[in-house]
Amino acid sequence: MKRFYKQVTVAPEGPGFALRLDERGVKTPARAGLVVPSAALADAIAQEWQAQGEEIDPRTMPLTGLANAAIDRVAPDAQAFAARLAEYAESDLLCYRAENPDTLVARQAERWDPILAWARQRFDIELAVVCGIMHRKQSDAAVQQLARAVAARDPFELAGLSPLVTVSGSLVIALALAEGAIDLDQAWDAASLDEKWQLEQWGEDAEASAALDARRRDFKAGARFLELLR
Repeated sequence: MKRFYKQVTVAPEGPGFALRLDERGVKTPARAGLVVPSAALADAIAQEWQAQGEEIDPRTMPLTGLANAAIDRVAPDAQAFAARLAEYAESDLLCYRAENPDTLVARQAERWDPILAWARQRFDIELAVVCGIMHRKQSDAAVQQLARAVAARDPFELAGLSPLVTVSGSLVIALALAEGAIDLDQAWDAASLDEKWQLEQWGEDAEASAALDARRRDFKAGARFLELLR
């Protein structure tokens, strides 16, 4: 799409903040008003629109995309969306460990055990940890407790949480980052540990590195989206 506007502004609208292009309200793909709950998020989205050149490139507008998703995809049935995210508790990345080599086993324990310890204390749960990739059923109590933690979030929080969960494969990492128990670097180190290990062992691979960089961008966007909601 060609850029069709000159000025990007933010204006209060109801309990939120609306984006305006040349004083006209912006619509989501489903034609709802692009209204977000915090001034900080609205300002950041406005910066994405202002930074566009002669053509609008949605790939450079991750916050806009997440806001659209919150309004169009999550809000119509937030509980169903939350339930799909909560399913990751059944096979959380942190619960599946390498059997060898010892250096990888030690690295996983160093990066992942503290996050599981946080979840144990925060949610009063115990998640089963196994070696290998064979599925191990988690207790109903643990799964339900994590599901409640996800369901308590509003549509915008769920939209920001979604890439953290899906990129990492870990609901626990996502919740720890969302609640400030770990920072972005710690979360990404935990989420990308296995991929980085493979790159270390087999050398730099352009395609694999590009894929990892793309995942990091999505992960970082989700974290920033949540931070701007506060």
